[in-house]
Amino acid sequence: MQQQKNTGAAPGSAAGGDIAAPAGLDHPQPLNTPEELRAIRQAMREGKNPLIATDVPRWEDQVGVDRIINRRVVELEPLPTPAQVLAELPLDAAAQEIVAYSRDEIRACLYGQDDRLLVIVGPCSVHDPAAALDYAHRLARVMKEVEGELLIVMRVYFEKPRTTVGWKGLINDPDIDGTHNIKKGLLLARKTLLGVLGEGLAAATEFLEPTSPQFIADAVSWGAIGARNTESQVHRQLASGMSMPIGFKNATDGSVKAAVNGCFASAQQHTFFGIDHMGRACAVETLGNPDCHVVLRGSIHGPNYDAESVRHAMEDIRAMMPADSAAAHGLIVDCSHGNSGKDEHRQAEVVRDIARRIADGETGITGVMMESFIEGGNQPAAPLDQLVYGKSITDKCISWPETERLLHELADAVSARRWK
Repeated sequence: MQQQKNTGAAPGSAAGGDIAAPAGLDHPQPLNTPEELRAIRQAMREGKNPLIATDVPRWEDQVGVDRIINRRVVELEPLPTPAQVLAELPLDAAAQEIVAYSRDEIRACLYGQDDRLLVIVGPCSVHDPAAALDYAHRLARVMKEVEGELLIVMRVYFEKPRTTVGWKGLINDPDIDGTHNIKKGLLLARKTLLGVLGEGLAAATEFLEPTSPQFIADAVSWGAIGARNTESQVHRQLASGMSMPIGFKNATDGSVKAAVNGCFASAQQHTFFGIDHMGRACAVETLGNPDCHVVLRGSIHGPNYDAESVRHAMEDIRAMMPADSAAAHGLIVDCSHGNSGKDEHRQAEVVRDIARRIADGETGITGVMMESFIEGGNQPAAPLDQLVYGKSITDKCISWPETERLLHELADAVSARRWK
């Protein structure tokens, strides 16, 4: 059964402008009034400590706790609970079917039960939901043309890890102006995922903040743990409880062992601090995730997508992971990042090199990742009305026309491999 199109109105249709809270969503009331919040933010813009420079109420005063705690924390706005958000923006029956079945399809590719190539493709990050859904509509059309050879999952990334500082993604700063309206970002991210599912596409994302998956993970079919977090105990614990396959990227220094350790650790049971569906702090116990696998993304030292690097990586994986695991069967190659020097033209060359090797019968590669958007390249981050439509504000992306050609070339490579 192929991924199915939801023929009803896309529930996630959203523009990049202001988003209202769903009707009936009972948001907790903030501690401070709008005037007090403006005073806090003004003090912060002036480089002052608002805990000292303003005379606004704090929760410590309300409950009789000394102000010795939270000397560097300003709690501005409570968020709705995961249960509230999921109840007000639910997956309909068609979306649930896409998520459930696509997760099984991805597992089948990872374990070698399906000989299609898994292709995770889409924008480096979503900054304009309207453009993301425009891209999804285009991708859904191509998916139908190549569904016999490729299992296509769209990148729908909302959280961006930064080497130092910078725009942290749609959830953190949806207006791209430093206002960090996280409540708006959470709702907008979820509506975007619903829109992608409404096009009949499965979605992939990177899990960065350990709390945000409670709000969006039910709509995600494949998840990534990024190179900066692949050694993080918090993210390994998180992956151990996720309901979808998770790819661990090699570390930024090129260490594949770190990603293998992540796969091994995430397959085990864990108990850790977390939140429940009501937003309460609780002890979380997980059963372990057997569907974790390695993603080669290159490193600060250069690419690692060549046949020799793939072979060495698979040796490291099979030395530690069970023979019947998803990781031991094969890996995914991220054609961007260190494998292309973040150059979109070089990224296309990497995709074509892998297509040639797949056509020649090379084993060990079960999937590829591509960063692609409507327009090629990237642009500096800025508020939406100042940006070129459909052009990345993070890493450089392959243009849509080139992406379409590359997807057909990958499909042709899978067809050629079947004749070997």
